[in-house]
Amino acid sequence: MSTAHHRKKQPLFLRQQLLEVAARLASEKGMTAVTLDAVSGASGVSKGGLLHHFPSKNMLLEALFDSLLERLDAAIEEAMRADPLPHGRFTRGYLHACLALRDQPQGTKDWAQVTMVLLTEPQLRQRWHQWVRERSEEYVGTDSSVDAAIVRLAADGIWLADLLGSHDLDESARQRLIDRLIELTQL
Repeated sequence: MSTAHHRKKQPLFLRQQLLEVAARLASEKGMTAVTLDAVSGASGVSKGGLLHHFPSKNMLLEALFDSLLERLDAAIEEAMRADPLPHGRFTRGYLHACLALRDQPQGTKDWAQVTMVLLTEPQLRQRWHQWVRERSEEYVGTDSSVDAAIVRLAADGIWLADLLGSHDLDESARQRLIDRLIELTQL
């Protein structure tokens, strides 16, 4: 009988660990650094173990993007649960989810940076387009106004500006902007 230590298998934990490593590599070094060998080496997981979860780089990137969308959905849903007003609730949730990225710890910001990199991939841009279309259809009764669209597009711009550090808004001006966007969702 072998006395060797056997690691308890935790496939979901290992899969998430591999995605976190891929996100960190993409954030720090760009998408070209996200190779199966690099993810395997940086995670301490054998290449065979990595291939068990992600048989190709494309499948790894798709899983990474799906994980980002799941995080976004969870943040939106959390904000929506706390919002008593049905009209514009999804748009306000989307706005809050985009705004929250600025105040996240660096590990979470890495995921925001990875989103930009992933959107350079044509098949992932199509998945993003599909996500937007599905949410637009789901919330057509409460969030289909032009004002709601303006707020969601402004949220994208704020997210990008926060990510790039491109706009110097003091907190008072930022809060006035946010307040006005929220007002637009209630019209």
